[in-house]
Amino acid sequence: MIAQEIAAENDLRVKKIALDQLVGKNESQPKGLLAPVNLPPVVPADVNTWVQQSETVHPGIRQAQSGLDIAELEVNKAEAGHKPTLDATASYNVTRNPSGTASSLTQTSSRSNAATIGLQLNVPLFAGFATQNRIKETLSLKDKARSDLEGAKRTVAQSTRTAYFGVLSGQGQVKALEAAELSSQSALDANKLGYQVGVRINIDVLNAQSQLFQTKRDLAQARYNVLLGGLKLRQANGTLNPEDLQQINTLLAK
Repeated sequence: MIAQEIAAENDLRVKKIALDQLVGKNESQPKGLLAPVNLPPVVPADVNTWVQQSETVHPGIRQAQSGLDIAELEVNKAEAGHKPTLDATASYNVTRNPSGTASSLTQTSSRSNAATIGLQLNVPLFAGFATQNRIKETLSLKDKARSDLEGAKRTVAQSTRTAYFGVLSGQGQVKALEAAELSSQSALDANKLGYQVGVRINIDVLNAQSQLFQTKRDLAQARYNVLLGGLKLRQANGTLNPEDLQQINTLLAK
């Protein structure tokens, strides 16, 4: 027992050092949850709604969608290579002293202005299949961009569903541990009473007390996992924002 106590103290000391390094403060003190603990429910309570939200707001999906839009524009650009083009041209020239020279004894000052405006028609005839090959290339890139978009949607949907059901599982575990905590407390009270009247021995009380503390530890861990799972769910579907962290801060003891 002494060896276990020493190991537990060392483990606690190492974790405190890691926490100080994470938050950037020395001797940081974690805050527990307010009692009674009321964990926020998952809203909306439908996994399909979470998945549908991700298809419009998730950064990875939006990036993949932009890639597909650009690929479609590149296809249109490549297909336009077969079409004639009409360009407008305009120029304006000013010439000063066109007949005089620097060595002339007498120079006449003159100026001429010339302005031209026109249209230039370009009709492509044959470019060695360069345009056709470019179209094939852009079509292949468009197919790849569409596959990337579908892959991003499937990956995000899977992550969102996994996070959602993880939160539901955590909530069920919290309820089970809350019932186990009440049962362990009743068992401890019964053993204490039995010890006082002489039908229980000291080891029975210690075992019941140890079971109660383990249940409390597991319950606290399960509650934190539910809160963390809610953040991971919003991260998975791309809706996580600073207000979500503020909501968790309101659940912590002052």
